[in-house]
Amino acid sequence: MLSKERIKEAESNVKTYSEEGLLKKSSPDQKVIEILLKNARESLEVADDVHQKGKSELWTIVCSYYSMFYYANAVLLKFGYKVGDKIVHKVTSDAMIVHIRKKLKESFIEGYEKNRDEALNLAGIKADELIESLEFERNKRGRIQYETIEIEKKSKAKTSLQRAKEFALEMNKLLL
Repeated sequence: MLSKERIKEAESNVKTYSEEGLLKKSSPDQKVIEILLKNARESLEVADDVHQKGKSELWTIVCSYYSMFYYANAVLLKFGYKVGDKIVHKVTSDAMIVHIRKKLKESFIEGYEKNRDEALNLAGIKADELIESLEFERNKRGRIQYETIEIEKKSKAKTSLQRAKEFALEMNKLLL
């Protein structure tokens, strides 16, 4: 679950990103959204294929993360936010916390209408976990690419792929 400190950090960062032009308000551009979604789906498909064939844990993780990254940017753009061209991965992660987290929570609540009180708590936890998974994968991708030995990569690759699939499912709901 996202800590209060992490949420505050993201809020502060997003304010700075906006001031520096690293995150801008933007009208949704359906052509760009479609390109991002194509890249997201292709990345997820490649991650799944590489994983199924046992070719590379590293590239399963990298492609899984990029699928999540492209989905996140498509959702941000749909809701009027365009990420600039510097520190894009961190900007995307922080912008998701600040601008999309609440929308995810609302989306989960719609799916949990029958048990409303329990759903409010569960939806908040689930929204935080989903956003946090993007951050986990961003950090893992960097570590895996540059620091991790082969034996550790296999289980991490499976987790990455699973997170990317769940992330894709929920982002597609927001894009409807």
